[in-house]
Amino acid sequence: MDAKQGKNFDLSSVFLPFLSIIVALAFGGLLVLIQGIQPLQAYRVLFATAFGSFDGIALTLAKATPLILSGLAVAICFRAGLFNIGAQGQLISGALASAWAGYTFVGLPTLVHIPLALIYGAFFGAIVALVAGALKAYRGVHEVITTIMLNSIVIALADYLTSTPFKEPDQPLTRTPKIQESAQMPDFLGLPLGFFLAIGLSVTLWWMMRKTTTGFSIETIGRNKNAGWYAGISVKKTVIISMLIGGAVAGIAGAVETLSITGRFEPAFNAGLGFDGITVALLGRANPLGVIPAAILIGGMRASASTVQFEAGVAPELVDLLLAMILFFVTAPLLAKFFKSRKENVAMTSGWSN
Repeated sequence: MDAKQGKNFDLSSVFLPFLSIIVALAFGGLLVLIQGIQPLQAYRVLFATAFGSFDGIALTLAKATPLILSGLAVAICFRAGLFNIGAQGQLISGALASAWAGYTFVGLPTLVHIPLALIYGAFFGAIVALVAGALKAYRGVHEVITTIMLNSIVIALADYLTSTPFKEPDQPLTRTPKIQESAQMPDFLGLPLGFFLAIGLSVTLWWMMRKTTTGFSIETIGRNKNAGWYAGISVKKTVIISMLIGGAVAGIAGAVETLSITGRFEPAFNAGLGFDGITVALLGRANPLGVIPAAILIGGMRASASTVQFEAGVAPELVDLLLAMILFFVTAPLLAKFFKSRKENVAMTSGWSN
C-alpha cells in the first residue's frame, strides 16, 4: 500500500461492519439466553454447520451466491447516490426470464444455452431497473418509490405468468416447466459455478469503479451531483447507467438461482433474496469486494438456520432477527452521515447560487 492509499484508507469501513455484527450477536445472545439456551452453544452450532465441513461450506456458498449478486446490484446504485430497493423485482424478472429461456430453447449445447439464459436474465432485470432510472433521470421521481412499486408489479406479473401462459402443463403447482439439462449450471470442484461467476462480477465492477470513466462518473455523481454536473458529467446518463448495471446484476442473481438451484421458476422460492441484498450492500460498505464476505456471512447464517433450530432448540426467527439487527446497527451511522453530507451539499450549492 502506497502513501496515498494509506491516507485514503478509512478504518471505519472495516470497523463499523465488524462492530455491527458483534453488537447484533450480543443482543441476539441475550434473547437466546431468555429462552433458556446457552448463546455460545447456539452460535457454535450455527457457525460449525456453515463453515465446519466441506458440505457446509458448499451450501453456504450456494446461499451466498445470489446474495453477492443482489448486494452488488444495490451497492453500485448506492455508489451513484441511488437507493435501489427494487433488487427483488429485478431478481424475479431475471429468474423468470432465464427459466423461460431454459425450457423453451431445445437442442442447444450447454456452452451456448447457459450464457443465453444468463443474458435473458440480465436483460429483463435491466429493463425493470431502466423504468425506475428513466423516471428518476427525466421526471425526478424518487427511485425508492418507483422501485418499491415495481417490486409489487413484477411479483404480480410473475404470479400471473406462472399460473397461466408459462405454467407447467398438468400440474397443480404454480411454476414453470423444468429447464433443459443443457441450461443447468454444474458445480465446479464441488462448489457452485455461480459462486465463481459472482466473484468474477464483483472483481469486474470493483475494477470498473476504480479504473474507468464510467466508474468515476458514478462515484462523482454519488458524492455530489451538482459538482458532477458542473464538471461536465451527464447526471441523467449516469443515473440510467447505474440503474441498468444494478438491474442487470440482480437479473443475473435470479438467473443463477434458477439455473443452478431450482431448475425452474417458482414464485415463492426467490422470496427475500433481493431484500437481503440491501443488508449485504450496507454491511459491505457498498464496496463490490466488500459484499463478498458480507454475503458469505449471511449465506452461512441462512444455511445453518434449520440446524440451529433442531440441534440447539433456538427459534428459527433468530437468523432473521440477527440480520435485522445487523442492518439496523450498520445503517444508523451511515444514514446520519448521508443526511449530514446532503445538508452540506445543499448549503454549498446555495452559496454558489448566491
